Order: sequence, then structure tokens, then C-alpha cells
Amino acid sequence: MLRNSRAFLTIEASDPELVQAQLAAFTKQVPLLYFMLVTNTVALTVTHFQAAPALLTLYIPSMLYAVSLFRLVHWWFSRHRHYTHEEAIGRLRSTYRLTALLGAGFCAWSLSLFPYGDAYQQSHVAFYIANTVIGCIFCLMHLRAAALALTAIVLGPFTIFFGTSGNPVFTALALNVALVTIAMVFILLTYYRDFRALIQSQKELTARQAETQRLSDENHRLANLDSLTNLPNRRQFRAELEKRLALAEKNGTSLALGLIDLDGFKPVNDTFGHSIGDKLLIEVGERLSAFADHNIFPARLGGDEFGLIFEGQPGPDQLHALGDRICAALQEPYIFSGQTARVSGSLGVAILGDAGTTADRLFDCADFALYLAKQNFRGTTVVFSAEHEAEINELGRIQQALRAADFRTEMYLAFQPMVDADTSGISAYEALARWKSPTIGTVAPSVFIRAAERAGIIGKLTEVLMQKALEAAKTWPEHIRLSVNLSTRDVVSNKTVDALLDIIAESGIDPARLDIEVTETAVMRNFTLAAENIRRFAERGIGIALDDFGTGHSSLSYVHRLPLTKIKIDRSFIIDIATNELSRSIVKTIVDLSRNVGCVCVVEGMETAEQVAALRALGCRMMQGYYFARPQKLEDTLAYRATAETILNPVLRKTG
Repeated sequence: MLRNSRAFLTIEASDPELVQAQLAAFTKQVPLLYFMLVTNTVALTVTHFQAAPALLTLYIPSMLYAVSLFRLVHWWFSRHRHYTHEEAIGRLRSTYRLTALLGAGFCAWSLSLFPYGDAYQQSHVAFYIANTVIGCIFCLMHLRAAALALTAIVLGPFTIFFGTSGNPVFTALALNVALVTIAMVFILLTYYRDFRALIQSQKELTARQAETQRLSDENHRLANLDSLTNLPNRRQFRAELEKRLALAEKNGTSLALGLIDLDGFKPVNDTFGHSIGDKLLIEVGERLSAFADHNIFPARLGGDEFGLIFEGQPGPDQLHALGDRICAALQEPYIFSGQTARVSGSLGVAILGDAGTTADRLFDCADFALYLAKQNFRGTTVVFSAEHEAEINELGRIQQALRAADFRTEMYLAFQPMVDADTSGISAYEALARWKSPTIGTVAPSVFIRAAERAGIIGKLTEVLMQKALEAAKTWPEHIRLSVNLSTRDVVSNKTVDALLDIIAESGIDPARLDIEVTETAVMRNFTLAAENIRRFAERGIGIALDDFGTGHSSLSYVHRLPLTKIKIDRSFIIDIATNELSRSIVKTIVDLSRNVGCVCVVEGMETAEQVAALRALGCRMMQGYYFARPQKLEDTLAYRATAETILNPVLRKTG
């Protein structure tokens, strides 16, 4: 019980929110407290001025006034100050001590006036003490300890003094004030309990609001940050681009958008697993973030695609140089637990103004520049230019014509023979797509194939070309094979592969006469899916040829991981083979590799007798090139085949 009583008479320092609330509430009551104390004291002094000595009516009250006014001014000028928890506790404790001291002082002073004066003046003393202390207690209700201490210090002596005065009126007054005091104490305790409960409720509400805000901030972070790399995600990148575009337009400053796509990332995933792939992406994000001091804002847009916002870069040359530095940083080896992975990054850049003024336009132009980089300059930077603007416009015109084209009537095939140097005969024909549009004329295959890929209609085009190629193969002897190319998009499209397998099955052509040619680029885009679709062709007995061998990044890794039956050496190794020892060594290595893994080796691009002679000396048997025949129409293949042996025998004897 003693412990509970002591708790009632101490400041609850363990609750910071309650301490601050008590201080704030009491600060508002201080003017009323001292106003009431001083005015009541002045009134009692006036009524006893003639009856009591000057010490009690002038000097002591003056000291009490001075202390009260000093405290009032002190509280008034510090009412807006923010106090730390320790400072707030100090002020409440000093208030508690001063309340006890002033309560005892005012009580002793007023009781010392009781012997002076008549009954009315004595009654004024009793009224003064009861009235003043009750008012002060109400002003101190937020400071329970101070209010209870004041009650005990003042009303205790008051009750005893007047209860034992022998005057029935004063005795009744003392009893009445005592009962009122008891009621006030209960009111005080109830009010303080409710006050503390309110503060606790506000504290809990604030905590819930803080938790809600924390969760909101976390959700915002998750919604705008990539969880793997902690870079901004596509949503945040787009919002940041829009904001910075508006500022650039307002301030007349420069800005450029860059898009990065990693080259060779999927083989890393396939070879080392997704755990290493994730670590590689994290390190890519760190390497890009290292360029932040160049006014670059990096983000991960998804998969192995990253975005960059360049600010303050003056022109294409500077952007190209900085882009090449970024690409060089991405090409450095990635080492994880003793395992080394290598990728490169192709970067397409579009400059505000040169490429457009809207986010959508910049994205389109940067994407086109990235496409060019990946097709022609892997691991380097392409900055969108006026020439690219003309090219993209032309590509758009071709795409529009493609969408309106009748593939059955407008598309046709040319066939280039593959010659067997040992038998002087034609072993196969490669079907090559051609397009003559009634609106825009003849379009190069490299152009309309790319346009069809970007327009998303390459699958439909490939299906028509496959039907035409199979119809042509029916006119040749059964020992002559047909070779058909699949585009990058075809080999990773289950829908297109399903359609092609159905077309082959319905054609009546033996699948064993057919070769499907795929490039390393097509396989690298999504090796897992590409390999699965290639196996589906192989399971039907269809041959698989790896085209442009040697131009990719990981040629050897595909030789033993795909069901290949044919390897075609790219013409870039043939151009100087008659004079370049290194080229001959490379070709010899590939020929031996093909023989060792059970693949037929086909060499493309022969244009001179010297090239043919050099290749025959290296053991090359299957050849294809302008030296033997250019791509022909179907009717020309029939005539050429009939005279091929007559034409080829002297040629091959001459180079043999």
C-alpha cells in the first residue's frame, strides 16, 4: 500500500508520451493558476491590511507575488519550446516540488492572518484557503502527484486548524471541505486515469499509423523497386523518365534514354543455374550503379533488360563513348564461388530532340538502336541517328505493306544448290525467301524478315514459305534434300513449331529429306525453349543444321547440346582462305570437329576457283556459293539439275 501511495505522488517518468502530454496540458493551465492565486491573495491582503501587521499584509505577500509572477513569465516565454523527455521530466518534477513549497507557504501565510480581524475577516481566511486550493487542484489535475501533494499539504492543516477551533461554524466548514476534498480526489483520480488512457490510446493509434505508413512505404518500395537488384523497376523508371523529360523541356537541358540487353545471359542460366544467373544480374546492377556520378539513373526493366537515363551528356559522340565504357564494364568476367561467367551488354541510346520528345518515342527509338546493336554490333553502343530515323520509317512502311500482303501470291522462293565435290552432284537446295510487293516493289530478304519479326507476323510468313518449299521439293528426285531457314522468333515459338510440324506431316514429303537451319543467335535468345523445339524436329527425323557457325559467342557449347546433323561454316572464314593461313586453320578445325561429332560440314560463300581448291585441300566436301550457282527459281533448278554434272565435273576437276 505504501508503494502504491508513493506511486501516486511521483512523476511517471517511464512513459514519455504521458510526460509530454502532462507538460503540454499544464502549460496551458499555468496562466489561470497564477491569475487565480494572485487575485485571491490580493483580496485577502486588502481585507486584512488595517488589521494585521505589515509583515503579513505587505512584505510576505510581495515575496509570494514576486515568485508567482516570475514563474508565470517563465512559463509564458517557454510555452512553445520543445523539450526532450529528460527536460520534460525535470520541469514536471520542479513543478511538483514548487507546488509543495508554494502550497505550504500560502497556507502558512493565510493561517497566520486568522488571529487578526473580526469574524468576517476570519471567515475570509477560511474561504480563501478552501477556494484557492480547490481552484489550484483543478488546474493541477494533469499532474496527479502535484495535485495530491497540494491537497495533503493545504487541506490537511486547514481541516485540523478549523476543525479544532471550537467554533461550530468553522468546524462544520472544515468537515464540509474535507468531504468535498474526498470527492475531488476521486474526481481527480478518475480524470487522470481517463487522461492517461487517452494518451495511451493516442500512443497506440500513432503506433498503428506509423506501422500503416511503414507498410505503405514498403509497398511503395516493392512496387517501384526490383526485388532482386534493388534498382528501380520499369514502373519507377517510366515515372522518373516522364518527370525528367518535363524538367528537361522546362529548363532546356539535355537528356537521353538508354536500353541495355545482356548478350549470352540465357546460356549462363542454362550452364550455371538460376542462382548464378541471379547473382550475375545483381552484379550488373552494381556495375551500372557505379556510373551514377556520370548523371546516370539506372533501372532493371525486367529479365536481362536494363534502362538508363542520361542527363547532362552534350551529344552523340560523348554518349557513344560513355556507352562503350558501360558495355566494357559489363563484359568483365563475373566470378562466383570459383565459377566464371561471361556476358556482354548491347546498348541502344535515343537522345531527346534528335529521336523525339515523348517517352514512348524515346523508348521506340532506343529499342530500335538496341535491335541494331544486337544484330550487327553486339557488346557495343548504337546511338539513334537521322539515318536510323529514315530506316525506321522505311521499316514501318514495309511492316504496313507486310500486314496487307497476300503471302501466297507475293512471296516466292529461290533455291541455291549445295554441291557434293566428290560426286559432282547436287545434294540439297537451300530455300531462300523473296518478296515482290505490288505496292513497294522488290524488298531484300534481310529487310522484310526483320520487319516481319518486329511486326510479330514472322510465324505466319514462315508457314507459307514452308508450304511452298515442300511443294517444290516434290519436283526433285528423292535423294535431293531441302533446307529451310527458321528465324529467331520461329525457333522459340511453340505455336509456329506446332504449325510447321503439321505442315510437314501433311505434305507427304519424307521428313528425312528435310533440314531445318537455325542460327546461333536464334538459339542463344532462349536456349532452353529453342533446344526443346529443335529436338521436336529431330524426333520426326528432320535434320538440324547450325548456320553461320563461328560467328556467335558460344559455338562449341551448342555442338554437343543440340541434335545437329549439319554444320555450315560462315562465309566470313572463306573470303581470304586462299591466302590466309589462320583462316585455313580455323576451317580445318571445324571440318575435323564436324567429322568427329558425326555432322556433315557445309562451306558457304565460295566465289572463286582458288577458294574451292583451298577448301578441297582441307577435306571439305559439301559446298555452296556463287561459284557454282546463284539462287534460282524453281523451274531453273530443274534445268540446272539436268546439266549439273556436265557443268560441275570440269569445275571440280580443275580445282581438284
